[in-house]
Amino acid sequence: MVARFFSLSQIGVNSMEYHPTMLLSGPPSCGKTSLLFQFAFNCALQSSSTGGVVVFICNRRRLESKPPYMSQGIDPSSDIFQRIEMKYVDDDEGIKKYFAAFHLHDMFPVAVVIDDFGDFFDERNCQEKYVNPRGRELAMVRTLALCQNAVIHANDTRPCSLMLSDTHHGDSSRLLYVYKRWIQTIFTIKGDGSGSYLLEKNVNSASGGSGKTRAAKFSVALQYLVLEGIINEREQ
Repeated sequence: MVARFFSLSQIGVNSMEYHPTMLLSGPPSCGKTSLLFQFAFNCALQSSSTGGVVVFICNRRRLESKPPYMSQGIDPSSDIFQRIEMKYVDDDEGIKKYFAAFHLHDMFPVAVVIDDFGDFFDERNCQEKYVNPRGRELAMVRTLALCQNAVIHANDTRPCSLMLSDTHHGDSSRLLYVYKRWIQTIFTIKGDGSGSYLLEKNVNSASGGSGKTRAAKFSVALQYLVLEGIINEREQ
């Protein structure tokens, strides 16, 4: 449900449906990091009674240059933010090291969020490493497999979700076929032509999913993530 990316109290939602692996894909500067951070906050809020934490993996320099905005009404001094553990990495090796040691956690996080997943894979470095013109895709596939295995292992103990974001420069990510192999639920963002954006949950026909879905219209204005409305369910 698209509501997971906005303030749950503002839209009258008390819980979020569970999906083990998710991708948020959208064009540059459309608010992906803000949506991810709100998602992380919601996960931490809902698991606060059980001491759950959320791990937010990102590039520190990129995050500090474009910090996320939260929904209006969220207290910036809230204790919930203490349950979001920031982990800064510079490349795909940092991601792989984290998940390679994932099984050593005394308690698994309720969610792991990776901002701009694809940007951690430098095309030239990957091509040289794998001696293959499609080295970047190979590197991403291996890392996605590692991430998926870690989440499956964690779910034997407690629910744990993986949420990734990816930037696309056309109508959709050119690596969407790679993600579909490993990601169960994909959310996409597109501009509506008026300065706002539409967030939709995609139905993966390859996995047999079909039916109704919902979309959210939102914008990032005056340093806030603003939900402008939830669009009625429709057939896909």
